[in-house]
Amino acid sequence: MRWLGRRAYGPVWHAMQQLTDGRGPDTPDELWLVEHEPVFTLGQAARPEHVLAPGDIPVIPVDRGGQVTYHGPGQLVAYPLLDLRRLGIGVKALVECIEQAVIDTCAGYGIAAFRRPGAPGVYTADGAKIAALGLRVRRGCSFHGLAFNIAMDLEPFRRINPCGYAGQPVTALLDCGGPGELRPVADVLVPHLCRPLGLAAEWRDDPPPPG
Repeated sequence: MRWLGRRAYGPVWHAMQQLTDGRGPDTPDELWLVEHEPVFTLGQAARPEHVLAPGDIPVIPVDRGGQVTYHGPGQLVAYPLLDLRRLGIGVKALVECIEQAVIDTCAGYGIAAFRRPGAPGVYTADGAKIAALGLRVRRGCSFHGLAFNIAMDLEPFRRINPCGYAGQPVTALLDCGGPGELRPVADVLVPHLCRPLGLAAEWRDDPPPPG
């Protein structure tokens, strides 16, 4: 695992691509945890009309699945860089694992959260989205991942149709009664994510990727 701190989106995205393209059969899996500077990202299925009024926030087309979403300060972003063939799982199973990790994390804070059929991500009981997912698999290896709203300014979500849904309400863990610090939430989330995959988490102290 690597804690990257607060980073611009583009360099971290390109570092993910480089690690994925350079992987061999024995390359260790990694989990990157990061907080991004404000940015809208357009997945491969995104339609430009879902970006309503970006203002001064950059808009970047990227190579993950899904629609448009927002990343910004106060959001915990987790990028599982995994060899799915080696783990013996498919994309659907990885998506369900990530969603369940968020659901279990929320439950630990007394917050009920759920999946919604046909709409990847995690939602609270009132239908507000608390976490978004967008993955890419190349050569059997995953990159991109999870955006979990912890304690953030939600106004930029009103500048888009989140994940392609007009009027989709969005919430954050702090607003639901949970904590507002990213690192403690990450410490809860990571075991829920790693355990079902049979992975043991170990922090890396060497320098993080460029960016």
